[in-house]
Amino acid sequence: MRVRLLTYSTRPRGGVVHALRLAEELAARGHEAELWALSPDGARFVREPRTAVHLVPVERRPEESVERRVPRYADALAEALRKADTDWAEIHHAEDCLSARALLALRAEGAVRSVVRTIHHVDAFSNRMLEECQRASIQDVDHRLCVSRFWAERLRAEYDVDAEVVPNGVDAERYADCPFERAEAGERFGWGARPAVLSVGGIEPRKGSRTLLEAFARARARLGPGALLVVAGGETFFDYRDYRASWLEDARRLELRVTEDGSGLEEADVAIIGTVPEEDMPALYRAADVLAFPSTREGFGLVVLEALAAGLPAVVSDLAVFHEHLEDGRDCLMTPVGDSGLLAGALVQAARDEELRERLRAGGLATAARYSWARCAEAHERAYGTILGA
Repeated sequence: MRVRLLTYSTRPRGGVVHALRLAEELAARGHEAELWALSPDGARFVREPRTAVHLVPVERRPEESVERRVPRYADALAEALRKADTDWAEIHHAEDCLSARALLALRAEGAVRSVVRTIHHVDAFSNRMLEECQRASIQDVDHRLCVSRFWAERLRAEYDVDAEVVPNGVDAERYADCPFERAEAGERFGWGARPAVLSVGGIEPRKGSRTLLEAFARARARLGPGALLVVAGGETFFDYRDYRASWLEDARRLELRVTEDGSGLEEADVAIIGTVPEEDMPALYRAADVLAFPSTREGFGLVVLEALAAGLPAVVSDLAVFHEHLEDGRDCLMTPVGDSGLLAGALVQAARDEELRERLRAGGLATAARYSWARCAEAHERAYGTILGA
């Protein structure tokens, strides 16, 4: 098959990682797979993909509203595809509403026969243009895939459409084979053996960042001397400057010292380290004592599977989507969304209770082993075959 996968970014967000790893696995299985992505100001993927890549340049305009940015980016992607051979691909597969918008425009022109879309989750937008972009990418496409049963059921209830469920994968062996012990891995990032709570996903509302900050402040003394909250990742399409400003004000109110550039790490309580190169992610998980993932909404939670594969205990929000592949007390701890008190207690348990940690490690490794990108690619092959047959 000739498959063209499209994503809105090169940054390691869930949908982007899904597109990258799926394209690579399809190529490894003998298919012709192209990965198309928007590239603001020349941005590249965190590593060079092992498949054909087309980066579409767009200019980053920091003060531009999202209402203007989405159509401009989608138009740029559509125009780049027009200049390519649109008849080459048998499958055009969008990973987000922006790339779906570009493909829907080409379908209207007759340049693309049909549009496949993976819906990772449905956002609650207050902006009418974004809501319409999301709706069109769900209802107006020809074929839909979902990474969880929860969201497939929501699509049926809210949008009256069907979607096939194909779970994510994880490179379990890669994370499990990290050669560093806890303190050695910590030294690589500058905090050594200090108790460390890791958050991956940056500072934004959906990641429950303000709840986590308050929980860490409540748990800090019980976590041990020099306890540190590490915030990794976070580059996103949306403008969360106001939320980030509120988060920093929370830190001041809670008397937490924050470093954003690594300076003063020895005295800091919170370290914002940004996007970490992919080759360093196994060591990052190994350098922490617990993963905190207090999201308010998730499609699947790929970060959690990565942490479990690395042997890192995780505390996650009690979301229905997580119950499809996780179990409280077996491979993670779950706490109610927005409850900083219970989150604080769970972080301390997962970081300090050695018997619990060993149970969560064993359960987490077993859970991660059930998911692979090869299985994900196999399921996509079957879905694509059905689509082409139709």
